[in-house]
Amino acid sequence: MTEASLDIIAIGNAIVDVIAQADDAFVASEGLSKGSMQLLFTPEEAEALYAKMSAGRETSGGSAANTVAGVAALGGRAGFIGQVADDQLGKVFAHDIRALGVDFDTAPRLGNPPTARCLILVTPDAQRTMNTYLGASQYLPASALDLDKIRSAAILYLEGYLWDPEEPRAAMRVAIDAARGAGRKVALTLSDAFCIERHRNDFLDLIEGGLVDILFANESEILSLNETEDFEAAIAATAAKIPTLVVTRSEHGAIALSAGARVSVPAEPIDQLIDTTGAGDLFAAGFLAGQAQGRSLQHSLTMGAIAAAEIISHFGARPEADLQALVATRLR
Repeated sequence: MTEASLDIIAIGNAIVDVIAQADDAFVASEGLSKGSMQLLFTPEEAEALYAKMSAGRETSGGSAANTVAGVAALGGRAGFIGQVADDQLGKVFAHDIRALGVDFDTAPRLGNPPTARCLILVTPDAQRTMNTYLGASQYLPASALDLDKIRSAAILYLEGYLWDPEEPRAAMRVAIDAARGAGRKVALTLSDAFCIERHRNDFLDLIEGGLVDILFANESEILSLNETEDFEAAIAATAAKIPTLVVTRSEHGAIALSAGARVSVPAEPIDQLIDTTGAGDLFAAGFLAGQAQGRSLQHSLTMGAIAAAEIISHFGARPEADLQALVATRLR
């Protein structure tokens, strides 16, 4: 196997986030499920909700894009594949991710639909309710993949959210074949319980077929995947099928199970919880960066916890503090 030129290459939704504060009454009045992610199926739906939101802050986002942004912030070599439109938001997304040092060269899609956007309502308890219009991101074709670049990356990281639309789902299957054919690892994040409800059989087929080396889930997702309320039973069942399982548990920290070992870390302390947007994305960034650096499971989990703690201490899902300095201080 040739030496990897990238540590991580991710495939996911290319989204621009609009983050605004809201109270519980507003979330309820819009018929939204607090703390979860809902899809908006037309640009008109997105515009109608946007018009009712308070003043917002625009920042490039997308789950896997946030993760590779975190990997780059931790000194890793990262790439991203995702579809934007040839419009203003598409240019914003491309500029933002490249400015972070992430390799991004997916050609923009001409015409409609526009670039994806996620309207995020943050309630006073720091919970985020995401309302996503996928737009151009759901039309990522296999022809947009740079297969040589995928083969050159140590780990291919796939976003569960993008499994929903048919075209990118087919593209991700092509990417998995390319990565595994080159002897590389494949990581998958389950993203959200609603993704699992829609695609449980597909995800289980990938896991049981030996096509996933690292699986990321939170507590509700691992329970949903196994259709049980027994956490220990859920992680035992999944860990038996996969080389490395990583499960985050919010304020209760995280665990990893690999090669018969089970390691856990507590959540890192923070001064104030501001916004949970991107917590799981940055946890994955820290863990993957740690693994790329050859660190232990314990240190990789701790790096994930450090990155997640930084991201929930401010609005937005891209790091603002020096993550490398935080890790160096914590793990010296």
